[in-house]
Amino acid sequence: MRQTVYEDLMASYENPIAHTCDVLVGQSWVSEAGQRPNGLCPSAWQSMRPFVESLSRGEGNFYDGWMRNPMSAMISCNDGFRPVSFLLEVIDEDEHADV
Repeated sequence: MRQTVYEDLMASYENPIAHTCDVLVGQSWVSEAGQRPNGLCPSAWQSMRPFVESLSRGEGNFYDGWMRNPMSAMISCNDGFRPVSFLLEVIDEDEHADV
């Protein structure tokens, strides 16, 4: 959905690193049976995994009405310097079936 970059925090606290996040705004993944989709950052997955697993079991309504769509969640990865926000939502399997 969105990525934010905190240049000031990076300049003050982060050691220079050669490779950061590969996620691009607009990318999407489909989790089947609550499993991490191929190509999704493992660190981002750790942040969203409990929500994806709950949604895959048909659970939702996190935090008593947090989201307008109770079968969704807005989750950010745990990178404090360049967090990416992900919209998690249940989709109709028929929309994604191979034809």
